[in-house]
Amino acid sequence: MNAINETHDPKLRSWVQTANLPGCDFPIQNLPFGRFRPKGSKEAFRIGVAIGDRVLDLEAAHLIDHADMNLLMAATAEERAALRKSLSESLREGSPKEKEWQLALYAQADVEMTVPCRIGDYTDFYTSVHHATTVGKQFRPDNPLLPNYKWVPIGYHGRASSIGVSGQQFKRPKGQTKPAGSDPAAAPVFGPSLRLDYELELGWFVGRANALGEPVQIAEAESHLFGVTLFNDWSARDLQGWEYQPLGPFLSKNFASTVSPWMVTLEALAPFRGSFERPDGDPQPLPYLDAPANRERGSFHITLEAWLQTKKMRDAGAASVRLSQTDMRDAAYWTPAQLIAHHTVNGCNLQPGDLLGSGTLSGPAPDQAGSLLELTVGGKQPISLPNGEVRAFLEDGDTLTLRGYCERNGAARIGLGEVSGTVVGS
Repeated sequence: MNAINETHDPKLRSWVQTANLPGCDFPIQNLPFGRFRPKGSKEAFRIGVAIGDRVLDLEAAHLIDHADMNLLMAATAEERAALRKSLSESLREGSPKEKEWQLALYAQADVEMTVPCRIGDYTDFYTSVHHATTVGKQFRPDNPLLPNYKWVPIGYHGRASSIGVSGQQFKRPKGQTKPAGSDPAAAPVFGPSLRLDYELELGWFVGRANALGEPVQIAEAESHLFGVTLFNDWSARDLQGWEYQPLGPFLSKNFASTVSPWMVTLEALAPFRGSFERPDGDPQPLPYLDAPANRERGSFHITLEAWLQTKKMRDAGAASVRLSQTDMRDAAYWTPAQLIAHHTVNGCNLQPGDLLGSGTLSGPAPDQAGSLLELTVGGKQPISLPNGEVRAFLEDGDTLTLRGYCERNGAARIGLGEVSGTVVGS
């Protein structure tokens, strides 16, 4: 697991002055990776690192000789640590690289971002026990959690082709629904989803691959992870309720998913680790999902927020309103290392750029819910917004934004940026 070193020193300052501003998402202690090109150009996307309100072009800075993010993600832990150290040293105040690297900087406002890497495969997990319990109560009040939940990380394979970057606009999905309380013998209804929802998630990106048939041991699992993004796995709840048995979600989930453009590395997250502890009375993980290091430092303190801006708010110049806030460590029942270990235990081969969604991350309190399904109790208790509008589920023109950051005493605050998406109608 990544150790705290000189690159995390909260006293470090950058010659990129905006990286030193209080509350900056991308100080010199962060250094997340993404893919960009000048706005309005047709150039190939290149690899960049965010620093303050700028992007450093790694090829122009002569740190790499290619524009293949997946190749960079497949590097060894030692190679990645060396690159981070070089970036940190050269971006610090007083660095002799300042004059040269000024020419390799772009304003973030002047670039176009894309998905951080080529996403070959995508798996969505269900790691929040609070989300699983709250949703389960809506369908099975006396038995909200199925017997396997506390023993096995639940997941399903999603669709990578419809994953877009922050700013994604998508049409309201259509499909079959069966209204609650309708005649069981009646035909389902076809039309646009009326219960469109967001899901507050994290996306963990695979770095180093494993060979087919070679499971990744949990003690080595984090060496196969590159970094994390914010992830909104939009959900059509009414389509899902009709289609999910017996094989799980399909059209209700594959119409759009949205990631933030920056991958915050596991190295950057080192100061914000937390212990992994099961509640008293819960079963401990099976041996292949358990390791001393995972118990001691396998989780992360990442604050996550969901914000909503309706079209009416946007037209009036009103800011978005926060719907909920939670912490990943309070929400997730399984650690990222356990997701890797379980995903590969049957011999499944993961590849650089594969995305593992955490599933909706909801905390124990009602205002820590990561979806409207929970916040509105299945639509029965709509949310009142400051301008008088109400929402049970998302309406056309709504923009949903997720934000994330890490803070603790004795460490520099780092951010995950944000991810936004807008429903544009059917």
